[in-house]
Formats: sequence, C-alpha cells, structure tokens
Amino acid sequence: MQIGILQTGQAPDALRAATGDYPDMFVQLLAAPDMTFRTWHVEAMDFPASPSDADGWLITGSRHGAYEDHAFIPRLEQFIRDVFASGRPIVGICFGHQIMAQAMGGRVEKFAGGWAVGPQTYDFDGQTLRLNAWHQDQVTVAPPGAQTVASNDFCRHAALAYGGSGFSVQAHPEFGDAFVQGLIDTRGRGVVPEDRLRDATQALGQHSDADVIGARILSLFREHANQPAQT
Repeated sequence: MQIGILQTGQAPDALRAATGDYPDMFVQLLAAPDMTFRTWHVEAMDFPASPSDADGWLITGSRHGAYEDHAFIPRLEQFIRDVFASGRPIVGICFGHQIMAQAMGGRVEKFAGGWAVGPQTYDFDGQTLRLNAWHQDQVTVAPPGAQTVASNDFCRHAALAYGGSGFSVQAHPEFGDAFVQGLIDTRGRGVVPEDRLRDATQALGQHSDADVIGARILSLFREHANQPAQT
C-alpha cells in the first residue's frame, strides 16, 4: 500500500541531519512491510495530480498557520476535499489536523491559552495517552460530521475522526524527545514562554504512546486497502 505524504513544512536545518525531515519521521513511525511511501512537498507547490496517486494520504506539521495567506493552502484544502470525495483514507498531524478541519468547515485559531510544548496527556475516548506536542494554533470549532475523539483541558479538539476514512491528531506522534529538545533550542527560545520550555524539558524522557497512534493510523490505512474508490 502506497501512502502519499503531503509535506507542509521542514524540520530545522540544524536538526535534519540527525533526525531526518518530517516525511522521514513518518516513514519510521509507520514502518511496516506492507507500506511504501512517496512525498509531495506541497509547501513548495509540488502537488499530486489526483487522490488516486496514492492509496492513502498523510499531511505533516508546519510552521505555518492554516489561516495564513500562503499559495499552497487553498490548493491543499481542495485536495483534502477531493481525497474525502474519493473515499481514500487521509490522516493529518498538527498543521495537518488543523488544515483538514478548516478544509471541511471547521475553525482554526491562534489559541488564547498559548503554547503546548513537549509531553502532554490526552483522553482518547477513555484511554489516557501521552504524546509530544508543539503548537499554539488549534482547532476551536470542529467541522460538521467530524467526531472529537481526544481532548484535554488545554486542547478541546485534540483528535478528530471523519467517519471511517479520516483521522487527525493535534499532537506529534512522530516527534521523539531528542527532536523536541532540538525544537526548544532552535525554535523555542524567545518565541515560547520560558516557563513552558522549562516544563517541557523537565517532562522529557518519560513513556510515550506514539506507537499507539502509529498503530491506529496503520489500521485506518489497512482497512481501506483494496476498497473501491467512491464516486
């Protein structure tokens, strides 16, 4: 099964040599014998010709806001709607979570409560999961038809399910602790309040449930393998 990765941002230059870029992190998270991957750098206006170019789709994180004026955003929103219309599965992470919600009629805003950085705990329908996060924007209004399947006191719509074909998560299951520490050092200073950076650093090194989210994403993709596309 080929998964198309829609790359909407890049890891910092200072970290990329050690960690790889965002698509590399997802290839590692979702590594399985039945999965292959191809990346389109949509931030640079490199788009697939159609949803049929891959069996399933995944949208990465980005430094951009979904509500900002960038040439790739309207085109990506339309592609998201086209993927849903095709019946192929689609997954969004952080910015991917936000742009999916916005494309489908939800609202994304710069959250008044500020930043979530480092390990956070979420209630996934009664299951407590710990995942790394890095965001200030978040989905404040879920789109029609989407179900909120994870939340915490800081982030009401921390994960959304779109019937059986779409799933998105605000947190970053692909981010390891070393990468988060790298973000703190390269992107956090002077941008994120120091107390939140300090708390994040102190919380690193504990158990992560990234594998649980990785398994859920793989399950979504596999459930749609060999299913006929909708018209």
